Amino acid sequence: MERLNEYLFAARKDYEKDELLESKVDKNPFVQFENWFEEIKSSTIEEPYAMTLATCTKDGKPSARIVLLRQMTETMGFVFYTNYLSRKGLEIAENPYGSLLFYWHELERQVRIEGKIAQLDPQTSDIYFQSRPRLSQISALISPQSKKIPNRDYLLNEVKKWESVEELKRPDFWGGYQLIPDYFEFWQGRKSRLHDRIIYEKNNNHWLISRLAP
Repeated sequence: MERLNEYLFAARKDYEKDELLESKVDKNPFVQFENWFEEIKSSTIEEPYAMTLATCTKDGKPSARIVLLRQMTETMGFVFYTNYLSRKGLEIAENPYGSLLFYWHELERQVRIEGKIAQLDPQTSDIYFQSRPRLSQISALISPQSKKIPNRDYLLNEVKKWESVEELKRPDFWGGYQLIPDYFEFWQGRKSRLHDRIIYEKNNNHWLISRLAP
């Protein structure tokens, strides 16, 4: 552990790949996100749609995990899919406010997004479920997500039970969520830790743009 701490204490990296100026960002944070994402898509990042989702219990105890962005529009917000009875699903039911974080270290960028989370309508979740690979459908059907299980064989045996079922339907405990943002922060790493941080705050259906100190 001493060697690890020595490494962590001395670790340094400077950032100098790009800049983020108020004069260059779009007035709409959804468009700004899409612009950045187009650049990300042409980079070497393998899963640019991976995002950290942070949720809290009603008492304010936080938890975070990686989920995958599956849709993004100004109307729908940021969409992901999961088990409603998982830890995150239960926390969203208790406290509907959450936060997303995208970190794209190859371009030295982060995006933080905050807002309110709600379940998608069943029809939209049905459509997405049917688009998934068959084994992913089975996984959603058989996994009591976030619950303790005896061993891996338990899951594999459950998979076998469903392999012969011809038509798989979305279970009512699994589906989509949408996070509707009221806050964005776009972060661009800069030299000597003088990073660029541009935020968008929603006020009466208008987005106000400001700069934060690094």
